[in-house]
Amino acid sequence: MTQDRENRIKALCAAVQELTDGQIGWIEAVVNRFEQPASFKRNPASDLLDDCVLQDFGDALRIHHSFSKEPFTKDKFEYALERVLKFCGGDDAAELAPKGNPGHDITIKGVPFSLKTQADKNISVDHIHISKFHELGKGSWGDQDADLVGLREQFFEHMRSYGRILSLRCLETKKTASWRYELVEIPKGLLAEAAAGQLEMKHNSKQYPKPGYCYVTDEAGNTRFQLYFDGGTERKLQIKRLDKSLCIVHAEWIFSA
Repeated sequence: MTQDRENRIKALCAAVQELTDGQIGWIEAVVNRFEQPASFKRNPASDLLDDCVLQDFGDALRIHHSFSKEPFTKDKFEYALERVLKFCGGDDAAELAPKGNPGHDITIKGVPFSLKTQADKNISVDHIHISKFHELGKGSWGDQDADLVGLREQFFEHMRSYGRILSLRCLETKKTASWRYELVEIPKGLLAEAAAGQLEMKHNSKQYPKPGYCYVTDEAGNTRFQLYFDGGTERKLQIKRLDKSLCIVHAEWIFSA
């Protein structure tokens, strides 16, 4: 044990003496969580996570579930990722974008990242769904097939504001007696294939503007992913049925519920 670690433990023990019974109870809940079985795995080829980030982010997830039965939300993902990266790599390792920034969410080692989360009730292990990739509030959009070309260009324009895309996915919940999270990178080059995708306006829809799709398939006709231009109240772009095998899984965290 290093002298610094020993001093930190002594200071913590001294501080605990001054806490109320309720405050000690909260600390006990976290300590009990840390004592439960857990499996943290890192892709050895990952350039984003080292063992420190893997462990500390997993512990952040476990602390969250000491007080909540709900999956990590996007704001918690952003905050925890920045804090862990700074703790493990120094204050200049990461910086959150200003709140409400329409482009990237965080800068990691000088690279702007877009962060997403997924925790659908019926989430697929093999396919990624992003319910709101970005808002579609500009340009012409009615019921003309040509409108989809402009909407797709908005998608490309949005991606120009960041270099990489990460999604934190919650695959299992308390119903399965465990929590399972994975950190997946969606290659921008993959999404760029939408430029050659097949556009289809859903003219039979009762919505206005009419929703539409951009279908991206491989040479055998298998779905790689779909862009869904949602003409509902929010007017947003969704990514559906994205084949996870085409992405990079950087890490996985599993722990008892």
